[in-house]
Formats: sequence, structure tokens, C-alpha cells
Amino acid sequence: MTTRPILKKGLAILLGLPALPALAQQHDTAAATGDRMLSHVVVTGQYRPIKPEDAVQRIRVIDAKKIAAMGAQNLRDVLLNEMNVSVSQDDALGSRVSIQGMSGQNVKILVDGVPIIGRQDGNIDISQINTYNVERIELVEGPMSVNFGTDALAGAINIITKSSISKKIEGAVNTYTESIGKYNANANLGYNTGKHTFMLGGSRNFFSGWDPNQESRYLDFGARPADAGRAQQWDAKEEYNGNFQYSYKLNRTTLRLKSDYFHDIITNRGKPNGFYGYDAFDDVYRTTRFNNSVFANGKIFRNKTYSFLAAYNQYKREKNTYTVDLTSLDRALAAASDQDTAKYTSFNSRGTFSNSNPAARLNYELGYDITIDNGSGKRILNKEQQIGDYAVYGSTEVRLVKELIARVGLRYAYNTAFSTPLIPSLNLKYTLAKALVLRGSYARGFRAPSIKELYFEFKDVNHNIFGNPDLKAENSNNYNVAANYSFRTSTVQHSVEASAFYNSINDMITLAGPDSLFRYNYINIEQYKTRGVQLSWSGQYKGLNVTLSGSYIGRYNKLPETENSAPPEFFYTPELRVNVSYSWTKYNTVFSFFSKYTGQMPGVGLDVQGNAILLPIKAYGLADVSVTKNFPKIRLSALAGCKNLLDVRNVNYAGNASGGSGGAHSASSASISVGTGRSYFLGLGYQFSK
Repeated sequence: MTTRPILKKGLAILLGLPALPALAQQHDTAAATGDRMLSHVVVTGQYRPIKPEDAVQRIRVIDAKKIAAMGAQNLRDVLLNEMNVSVSQDDALGSRVSIQGMSGQNVKILVDGVPIIGRQDGNIDISQINTYNVERIELVEGPMSVNFGTDALAGAINIITKSSISKKIEGAVNTYTESIGKYNANANLGYNTGKHTFMLGGSRNFFSGWDPNQESRYLDFGARPADAGRAQQWDAKEEYNGNFQYSYKLNRTTLRLKSDYFHDIITNRGKPNGFYGYDAFDDVYRTTRFNNSVFANGKIFRNKTYSFLAAYNQYKREKNTYTVDLTSLDRALAAASDQDTAKYTSFNSRGTFSNSNPAARLNYELGYDITIDNGSGKRILNKEQQIGDYAVYGSTEVRLVKELIARVGLRYAYNTAFSTPLIPSLNLKYTLAKALVLRGSYARGFRAPSIKELYFEFKDVNHNIFGNPDLKAENSNNYNVAANYSFRTSTVQHSVEASAFYNSINDMITLAGPDSLFRYNYINIEQYKTRGVQLSWSGQYKGLNVTLSGSYIGRYNKLPETENSAPPEFFYTPELRVNVSYSWTKYNTVFSFFSKYTGQMPGVGLDVQGNAILLPIKAYGLADVSVTKNFPKIRLSALAGCKNLLDVRNVNYAGNASGGSGGAHSASSASISVGTGRSYFLGLGYQFSK
């Protein structure tokens, strides 16, 4: 590829993103769009590190160069461009993700294999997961319940952070600014003695908040005006991240200690109260995560390996309501009933023993997985709850014939809150002449309700959410098939992939509302199904890389029966994606374009009787463009671009869900937040190494 000389000179030190010189060397065969003709190594659910095209399961890799070219500051920014992945936004609770039409409650999100805790409404706020030290993201569509247990019905997203350096000393400093009031900076430093590696990093991200009525601004650090305009649709946010890693290599064993700290402050400013508007109520949310992990992996014999991790994660969310005097800007805590602190801790330990020989007819893996979750706070039933999950699992990979590999897996778990079924899985891979690869899979899924879904109560000016102790556990059956064909014509390298999936979930848990009292409640949907097809083509010609993708996803809700309920039907949503990048080798410059169209989607609400109803959401499209310029001699990179070219802000619900012309069933005047309008970004990065 013509991008190789550029990348070896340090192409990927981009503003506000991971310091990437070492990553660029590791991944210099990948297209800048992240849609690869040649792939990287993956580890999620595998017996050993393996190329994605060699894995029995279908695994998608989003590399550091695509993250950098997008100007992506967090996981939300990255996933906005992914097929079969939907991202929605709550103005206070943050961003949530769904895969194959299944909501974020069914998506396992991990960092280096450790589950992330802190689900607010059954979802992880993916805008809190920063990308400044991310090496790659591995995304598996379809159930991973055998490996990861509950919450993995729809798939798994494993965020792999940088854990090694190639030089004795490596480091970078990056800055980022965006016209909607974002100002970010991060730095990292690594030191390697051969056996010992120390890595230290940190970032500070600031967002002054955004509202459709405000003007673009680049320098806005002051207080908000004390008028009705002080209330913003997207709340102001300030984040701090810190991470430390120590690795030790001894013969065939690698030990790693890792600590991550995250703290953010979200300010939800209220409108002036009363006729004179002398005061207002402001909500301030403080979130703290402190994660500590130890990893060990190595070889016992030539093809026998082991891995072990133990992690203790802490999560705390404080909500304080203040009365603000708008004449003096003094503030004081409001009534005690408006204050709340929720704490969650999770202990997770997982270990595996694998036999993995590429030339053998039979390989296998045995493992255990223990998770103990605790939740406490005055909004939790009895102020404290605990759920434990203790599991053993195993799988075997058999080469039935030279071209056909089958993997069979089984998981047994004991859950302290629910009885759990045996969870089986079957994966098949057939390779024909190394050009055509066929994959098929079946898996059973299971998800127990979380502590928050069962016992949590969240009320403030904008939210009125209640847990439901009577929730049932979810279970599912999931099927996936895919075909990938790679070939070359003249000077163009092609890759064509077609895939299809079908998922059936019983007793799916979802948040529905509001009802006539503006309450949102967790409910079980009697039956929920999704099915879809996807077709994509990637082409590479010299420095030009193009990816065209389209999908058609159907969602089926069998809501609880009511007197006026209509027969259930599949609700189909089309998706289209076009990604283009061009590497101008002579001038060390890369041009990138990312776009995705999402058709009309279904939502779920409650009518005045509290019955669940469908609320369609209108279609919208997103597009970004960026230019990266490298200055290899001085180790400097610059990034500039435009996000949300189509200026998408709010997307309306599509008319009346009940077929009438108004009333409680109508959503014609309601909308959801999608974007912060068109914005422009700029960044600088500097790398130093020895």
C-alpha cells in the first residue's frame, strides 16, 4: 500500500486522540477508514491472538487510524459510523448504543476484557469512554453469552488500550478544539527497560454545553447568561481521565497491573423560576469511576496457554440540586429529598486454559467467570442490593475437514437472583480457495435484570424513572450467517461481504414512557425479534480506499396485549454508509469522508392507561470530513475538519402512533436529540521518543 511510507514516519499522531506513532507502525497495512483489506490481530473470545479473517466468529476491527481520522473523542463518536449499530442520546444520561436492533442493555462493553459498570437506565454512557489511549476496538455482532455471560445477547464491544511500546521512551501531547465549545487535551508517557514497562497517561475534556439557539464559539469559558437561555439542550460537561500501567515479562509469562480513574461533572442548568425569574434550579451530576485490574497470561507448553484477570471496579454518581440566585449567582443546596448518591462496585475474575494449535484437528478452551455486583443508595430498595453470577464454560474447535471448522460452546452459571439455563453456542467456518469464507452461528442468550432495572429510582427535573422488582429475565435464540469474498482485478483490491441475522428475545426488558404522570418504567416486552441483511464492498486503489455498505433491519415488538392493540409487524429500517479516504503520499496528507444514513426507526412509549405503544422516529443522515497533515521531521501532526455536515440536531417522532390526530398517543410534537449541529474542529499533536 502507498500509505506505508507515511505511516512509518508517524502519520497517526492526531489531536485529541491516542498518541499513535507506535500504533501506526503496527497497523500500517490498514486503510485510513478502518475498513481493512489486510487485518489486525483480535483477541475477543479467541483461544489466542488471531487475524480476524482466520477467526471462526465474525469480528469487526476499528483501528486507531480510523478513530484518529474521524476526530473521535469518545466511543460515541466512533460508533456513529458503524453499520448495524445505532446510537441514541439522552440529554442528561448520555449516549447509548444498540446492535442488530437490540438495545444497549444487551451489549457487553469491556475495556481489555473487563466489563464496564455504571448503567444508568440499563445502558452504559458511551460518551464517557474516551479514546485517547485506545489501540483498537473489537466488535462482535451476535451473542457472546458463552464467554461473557449476561448482557451479551446482542454482542460485545471490547476496547483494547495500548499496553506496550516499541522504543525505550515514548510519549505524545495532543490538543483538540471544536466550535461547539469543546476543548480537550491529553498526554501520555511510556518507559521500557525490556522486562519492565511503565505507562502513564491522562486527559482533560471540557464541553461548555450546546443549544440549537446558540452561535458557534471557540473561546467560551465564562458563566452562562442569567436568563432563559442558560438552560441548554446538551448539558455542560467537564471530564478528567488518568491511567497507569505496569507490565513485567518473565520467560513465557506476562503480568500487567492497570489502574484507570475517570471523573466528570455534568451541569444541567434550569430556566428562571416564577414571574420575576430571580432564581433557578440547577442539577449537578458527578460521576467517578475507579478501576483496578491485574492480568496474567502465558504459555505452559508449546500450544497450551492460560489467561487470568481479576478486577475491582468502583462507580459513584452524585446528584445535587442547587437553588441559584440569578442576581448574585450564589447557590445553595435545595431540599434534602433532591440530593442523591448511588454507589456500585463490581468484582470480576475470569480465567481460561486453552489448547490452540493451528495445525491440529482439535483445540479447546476451559474457563470460569465470577461477577459480584453491589449497589447502594437511598434510591435502591432497602438501600443496598447484591447480585452474584458464578459460571464455568468451555468450547471445542474441531476441523471436520480441511476447509470446515466447527466450534461448540457451553456455559453453566449460578445467579443469586434468577435461575439460569444452560447456554450453548455453535459456530461454523468454511473456506473455499482462500478467497471465499462462509460463516454461520447459533447461540442461546440470557440476561438477568440489573440492580438498577430492578430497584433503582431516578427523579429530577427532566427524569422520572422507576425500577421494577417484578421483571423477568431475558432469554434469546440468535442466528447469524455471513459470506466474504476477496479478489483482485487489475490494480484494484476488492472485498465483498454479505450477511444476515435473526434474533428472537423473550421477555426483553426496556424502558417505556412517559405515561400520563410523566413516569418511565422498566417493563418486559412479551416478545421482541430482529432480523436483517447487510451488503458491503470495499475497494483499494493505490492511496484511495472506498467502502460502500447497506443494511435493512427489521424490529418486531409483541407488546403486552391490550383491547386496542394492533397485530404486531416487523418495522424495517434501512442504513447506508459511504466512507472514502485518500492518502496523498507526496505531501504526507490524508483526506477522509465518513457518512451514514439511518432510516425511520421504532421507539416505545406508554399511553394514558400505561400500555406500551410504538412511536416511529424519522430518518436522518450524518456526514463528516477531515484532513490530516503530517510534518515528520518535526514530529508534528495537524487535523482539521467538519462534523455533522448536514447540520442534524433534533429528529421528530413520525406522527401519531395510534392512528389518531392527537392526544396522549401522539408524538408529532416530540423529538429526540441526535447531534449538536454542524461544527468545525482543529487539533495539533506532538510526539517525542527515544
